[in-house]
Amino acid sequence: MQGIGEFQKRLSRYTSVKMIELPDIKVKTGTNEELKIREAELLLKNIKPLDVLVALDERGKLLSSQAFSKFLEKEMRRDIIFCIGGVHGLDKSVLDRADHVISFSRFTFTHQMIRLLLYEQIYRAFNILDGGQYHK
Repeated sequence: MQGIGEFQKRLSRYTSVKMIELPDIKVKTGTNEELKIREAELLLKNIKPLDVLVALDERGKLLSSQAFSKFLEKEMRRDIIFCIGGVHGLDKSVLDRADHVISFSRFTFTHQMIRLLLYEQIYRAFNILDGGQYHK
């Protein structure tokens, strides 16, 4: 997505950010809950014990851009992993492992849209911390 590429370029001034997409789980039989469990197992295998896991969930805590920048400043001593769930959301095991659960909105967004919003807010946060003009 063009917008994500732009924010990746802008963020390179402050930090390195990479997007890792896990493969979709294909289940021919089973429930949505079983699919979420299998997705969670795959996801949690890729999270290290010291990683800060931030689950993006519509029921999470709503933050302002200023609060999000302070949050990143506090947590960036370790790797921060932002997790976007599959089409059926995140399994309870992921939410339980998460160090933080935040929401960008009570709306539901496509994966492409939430990725763009996430990159934009990470850039905005670093710009705020740097005293830049982007946020104004």
